[in-house]
Amino acid sequence: MRPLRSRKGIVGIEAAIVLIAFVVIAAALSYVVINMGFFATQKTKETINEGIEESTSALQLDGTVMAKTNDTSAVIQYIVFPVKLSVGKAALDLGTNTTVVSIYLPDATLLDIYENCSSTAEKDVETLMTGVASDTARFFIYNGDGDTSLEYREKAFLVVHLGDDHRPADYDILKIEVKTGVGATLTVVRTAPGGMNADSYVDLG
Repeated sequence: MRPLRSRKGIVGIEAAIVLIAFVVIAAALSYVVINMGFFATQKTKETINEGIEESTSALQLDGTVMAKTNDTSAVIQYIVFPVKLSVGKAALDLGTNTTVVSIYLPDATLLDIYENCSSTAEKDVETLMTGVASDTARFFIYNGDGDTSLEYREKAFLVVHLGDDHRPADYDILKIEVKTGVGATLTVVRTAPGGMNADSYVDLG
């Protein structure tokens, strides 16, 4: 009878090789899964941040909306209102390549009437008004550094000059939209009061 040979050593080596192979494969798969998880998490975070940025306006109304009637008739010729950066927003470019201003009136819709932006120290609003062409709008930045970017601590006034054929009268509803390169649209809706007088200032609230 032939003696039994011991093969324990060989079986142990084979088992170790198989075990190591499984460990290596599991480690590789775990690395891929973890990396994909981190990538998906980062993309989700970026998407959420972008969504929040786009859903909140970069500008906010910062005071009273004022109007001025025509010199000879009780219809609104100019609209002026102040804006500032929304809380937590970075500097916002108000240049002509990134900003669109539209106005919706009972008898007309004027799209993209934005003309320009400039820094100013002028205190007389009528002087600013006369510098805005008919059926256009301009931003004037106060406390600025000479560029077209609205920054923290700076304040801007939008001046809208309506032409002869586009002037709201008593009780007309007017809506102004300011679309910037970042964030949601700033929408200002007001109703012209009754009993307006010619060549006077009107508080639209």
